[in-house]
Parts: sequence; structure tokens; C-alpha cells
Amino acid sequence: MARHSLALVLLVVIAISVTGVQSKMFTITNNCVHTVWPGISTGASPAPPLDTTGFELAPGESRALPVPSGWSGRVWGRTLCSTAAGTGKFTCVTGDCGSGLQECASGNAAPPVTLAQFSMDGSGGMDLYDVSLVDGYNLPMVVVRQGAAAEGNCVPAGCVVDLSGACPAELRVPGVVACKSACQAFGSPRYCCTGEYGNPDTCKPSAYSEFFKKACPRAYSYAYDGNTSTFGCSASDTGVYIITFCPSTSRGLTGAGSLQPHTDGSLAGGATAPWRIALIVAVLSVVTAALGVLAAFLGLFKHCCNQGAGADVANLPT
Repeated sequence: MARHSLALVLLVVIAISVTGVQSKMFTITNNCVHTVWPGISTGASPAPPLDTTGFELAPGESRALPVPSGWSGRVWGRTLCSTAAGTGKFTCVTGDCGSGLQECASGNAAPPVTLAQFSMDGSGGMDLYDVSLVDGYNLPMVVVRQGAAAEGNCVPAGCVVDLSGACPAELRVPGVVACKSACQAFGSPRYCCTGEYGNPDTCKPSAYSEFFKKACPRAYSYAYDGNTSTFGCSASDTGVYIITFCPSTSRGLTGAGSLQPHTDGSLAGGATAPWRIALIVAVLSVVTAALGVLAAFLGLFKHCCNQGAGADVANLPT
């Protein structure tokens, strides 16, 4: 897969060289075991939109897209999409953009959804990016700058952990296909950082945002989480950013805080999550104790039976 992504990068770089036009680039890769339909929306920047606003990516596929200088916008993954037989309307269970088509046009993602957000050639000559769980979660996703050393603030951003199964019951989408934000689930200004909570002094992390932050320390967990969740690399005319859905081959076992980029933009994951190790140890301890009790019971039963048989033999008539 890494070779396939690198080949796409080289093809686009060659095309750019031939035309004499320099451009940044996104390589969007689906490492999930199911199809993902990426959606793209362009922000209010004067830069033109990307060549597409939505497309299909089968498992293992990648697509490279030139990114205009100064572009800002969002990239996300849509899941469980289908086209209605009667109307031809295209809809998705998570991340739907409301266009009724595979292309999102000017539509934005419906929460809950994991968002990658970009502001290219921003202040200080930096490309700024983050992966946000403020609108909830539907897919593991990571952003990596191609070939960049993990130093300073130019590091992988995102969430590798599959949170759907661990999602608090009150935030779960039926079928456990996504995890809502507390704002979406309850609509409270306290969770939405609105009204009297509309500033960083009054809107503090909640137990729900802490759930997201502990699982994914390099992702936005609530509206004022920018200090630990916004990353940036020195702007370059030909910078390549790799956006990967389901980046870990061991989904649910790795935290984004342990990610390290390889030179080709792929990722090396970390160790098994401590809570899973603790759970496995606890289960094994219970099973071991149960087996010990069973063995003791069987031994006692055998002893009693042997004694009873001996007594019966002694009392037989001669």
C-alpha cells in the first residue's frame, strides 16, 4: 500500500513538473476493511476548490489531489453509503453531506463525523492542520506530512483508535457505527461552548471531551482544545499531506500519541492500550481461579466417592 501511495505521489509530481505549475497535494488512502467515500468542502479562502468534492475509495485504494496555494477546508470519510433504487439519491449513514450525490458540492458533513481541517500557507508561512472530534467520531483518521521528520509541531495528527465500541452509551449512534459529541447528544451550551460558555474561560473540558482526548491525544476534543491539537509544518509549494482512514492495521489497539511517520508517510503504531491489557489480565485471573475451584471440587468429590465405595464393600453379606 505504501508503494501504491508513493507511485501516486510521483505521478502527480511529474504532471506538475511538466505543466510548470507548482502545487501542494493530498494523498487520501483508505486502509479500512470497508469502502469509504471521502467528502471535501472548501472554506472561505480565495483559493479555488479541489478537483472533486466527493468520491469512492475501496479498501486499499488511494487518490492524489492537487491542492491550490492558500486553500482551506475540510476532508472527512462517509460510511455505509448507498444509492436509492427508485430516486437515485445517494446517502450515507455517517458523514452524509446532504447533496444526494457522491459529490458533496457545497455541502458539509453531518455529525457525528471525524474531520481533518486544513489552512494552507497560513500565518507565519505555515500549513496548519488538525483532526477534530468536536463534531463527534465516525472513523479513525490521521494526517501526516510526507517525508517530514516528527519534530516541533510538524507531527502526525489524528486518532487511530476505533472509538465506536468504547463510546459511552449516551453518545452512541444506534448500531454503534459512530459516536456523538456531547454537544450533539445533549445540546447544552456547556457542552457546545455557546452563550455564557462561549469563551475559553468558561467552557472547560467535560468528562465526555476527556474521553475523546485520552483516547486520541492528538485530536481536537472540544472547541477550545487548539493548544494541544493544532499542528503545522513549514509551507512548501509542493508539500504532500497523506490523509489515511483506519491507519492502524490493529484497529482499536493504538493511540495517536504513539504514532511515528516513516519517510514514505506511512505510520508505525504503538503498543496495546493499557486498559485492554488490564482487561485481559483480569479475565485470565478469573478463569484461573474458577479452574482452581473446579479442580478442588472434583478432588473432594472423588475422595468422597472412594470412601463410600469402601464402606459399601465392607458391609456386603458374606
